[in-house]
Amino acid sequence: MKGIVILDYPFFYVILLDKFMNYKALNKAVVILADGTKFFGKSIGIDGTGFGEICYNTGMTGYQEIFTDPSYFGQIMVTTNAHIGNYGVLDDDAQSKEIKIAGLICKNFSYTQTRHSAKGDLLSYFKENKIVGVSDVDTRALVSYIRDNGAMNAVITTELDHLDELLIKLGKFHSMDGMELASKVSTKKTYFIGDPKAKYKVSALDLGVKKNILNHLVKRDVYVKVFPYDSSFEMLSEWNPNGYFISNGPGDPKPLLQAQDLAKKIINKNLPLFGICLGHQVIAIANGIPTYKMFNGHRGINHPVINHETGKGEITSQNHGFAVDKEAAELNPDIIITHSHLNDHTIAGIKIKSKNCFSVQYHPEAAPGPNDSNYLFDQFLDLMKTFSS
Repeated sequence: MKGIVILDYPFFYVILLDKFMNYKALNKAVVILADGTKFFGKSIGIDGTGFGEICYNTGMTGYQEIFTDPSYFGQIMVTTNAHIGNYGVLDDDAQSKEIKIAGLICKNFSYTQTRHSAKGDLLSYFKENKIVGVSDVDTRALVSYIRDNGAMNAVITTELDHLDELLIKLGKFHSMDGMELASKVSTKKTYFIGDPKAKYKVSALDLGVKKNILNHLVKRDVYVKVFPYDSSFEMLSEWNPNGYFISNGPGDPKPLLQAQDLAKKIINKNLPLFGICLGHQVIAIANGIPTYKMFNGHRGINHPVINHETGKGEITSQNHGFAVDKEAAELNPDIIITHSHLNDHTIAGIKIKSKNCFSVQYHPEAAPGPNDSNYLFDQFLDLMKTFSS
């Protein structure tokens, strides 16, 4: 272009990119794992530091839903898809009011978006939420390392002059094992969603519920009252619901003693109860079945599950780092294992004999992901219909 001189210096090159191609000047950044392993990259444009347990998601789409999923609270997300940010952000895609991940690691971060309906670009979204991100990382090597060495704590930072201090903090950072995080993401007060004139009413315990889970209930003529994570059975039953729901959420299920007590009381009274993910784990513990922290969790939108009752396979959306003990479940005479993960044969669903209770480890609401498991919401509705008749 006439009048523009490109000087052979990195500073001027970056400034010209910023001016004419809508890019931001990129600074060096680093990912440090708890065992000291380092992966280098570039800041997406937000200075700072983030601590959390590192994990990866294999989904090829749905990054906004992933970033706003409360189940990811306290975790640094590695995205295996090469391009992140290319279609911007949209209010309807958010699964909560704000980004819940502790940080982002990706290969290519897109500073522009091409979706005409998008509210804005991903960088602005991250800036609003003050979330640090690192791009230009060899994510294939990083994911391979996590797969071989297991989930562990990590730090991502642009503060390269303070690495010694950050390593000390990383060494003291709490493990996800034994950590109660539902209180960090649950609603602080009860609220309603849906039509008050709906045919059925459901009391939902919010351990970190995703918006689209509640939407699926509302679509089925259900009026939902959502309760904080530490609510009692008496509180949930006061408005005489037709059924009860225990949601997904982050962290270890073992510290959630009040939620376990709630599940026990609902089951003992044989009231309709449906649990998803963390809720599934809480229901298992309430029935004397322990849970354990996985070497690597399941996080993606193409996880294969077999339904033992129908013999059909399902492609599912999953996000969890804890699982229900299979041997203990098989030895429990009151438990029926309804679903199994086909990759590692972990438990993906259970129901309780002679009780109106069932749960699954995965996310049937498809946000993001396939719709193979939407029938579970209909199954819950059938339970309420039978119980109410």
